Amino acid sequence: MELQEIKALADRIKGNISKVIVGKPETAEHVIVALFARGHILLEDLPGLGKTLLAKTLAKSVGCDFKRTQFTPDLMPSDITGINFYDPKNGEFRFRPGSVFTNIMLADEINRATPRTQSALLEAMEERQVTVDGVTMPLSDPFMVIATQNPVEIQGTFPLPEAQLDRFMIKTGMGYPSLAESDEIMRRFNGENPLEELSPVASAEEVIDAQNSFARVRVGSDVYRYISLIADASRRHPEVVYGVSPRGTQALLRAAQIAAILAGREFVTPDDVKKMAVPVLAHRLVVKNASRLKTGQADKVMENVVAGVTVPTEDFETANLREL
Repeated sequence: MELQEIKALADRIKGNISKVIVGKPETAEHVIVALFARGHILLEDLPGLGKTLLAKTLAKSVGCDFKRTQFTPDLMPSDITGINFYDPKNGEFRFRPGSVFTNIMLADEINRATPRTQSALLEAMEERQVTVDGVTMPLSDPFMVIATQNPVEIQGTFPLPEAQLDRFMIKTGMGYPSLAESDEIMRRFNGENPLEELSPVASAEEVIDAQNSFARVRVGSDVYRYISLIADASRRHPEVVYGVSPRGTQALLRAAQIAAILAGREFVTPDDVKKMAVPVLAHRLVVKNASRLKTGQADKVMENVVAGVTVPTEDFETANLREL
């Protein structure tokens, strides 16, 4: 797939999402970036702002299989990965697939499940496979986890460990609507649900093609070094205990490449990196004196980190043309 075709595909999906979700173009773009870059996304925001609706809208827009799992304290790992059960009729064990065997999995209120159950997603999210009773099975392609959680309510929840957070490519939120958006939401959903009338504008095959093609976006040596400098600065920041890992720098690179495509370019600029730095890197930081009730604390630290790194000043358009 040509890079211009990837942009056209992203525009169609974003336009289709806007038929259901009022406003929130940045959040929709974050979801598309994660999808095309083979990443997973964590939607953290207050209840009732449309997190689950956004996940359903994305799945319907790309014509992919979708499964929703409500994470609760009594949810078992086998509910996610699947289980071998004895079938007395045939006298043999059979495998019953869990909810992870799909294209887009919604892990709703993921922090309400126990750490044991949360860990059932680790292999699936990183290696796109599941191992049950010593047998490893590949997952569907494309595969994406969209998880939601409430950042304020802490009673009866289990915070996601750093290893789990690091597997989410992007962490973003919905935010409250403006007055005009609030009016439009009520009008749009008065008496009917626009999601029910939504038709796919893409296919799973097109998504896979885009995932296999975006790496052709050119990245200059200065951009590679800029990303490395941001990661290094995060590790040296006085308010950070643990900074960005190599997995984080790779995620930022892929996100910047998709962002460049969405901007209509075939090469990455520092602006693409800066645009994606906070949603891709902030949730990976372990911040000193962090409080679960201080939402956005890591975001502010990451913004401070990026602001302190010198931006490359090369004319990237001229440099990329010179490389051709």
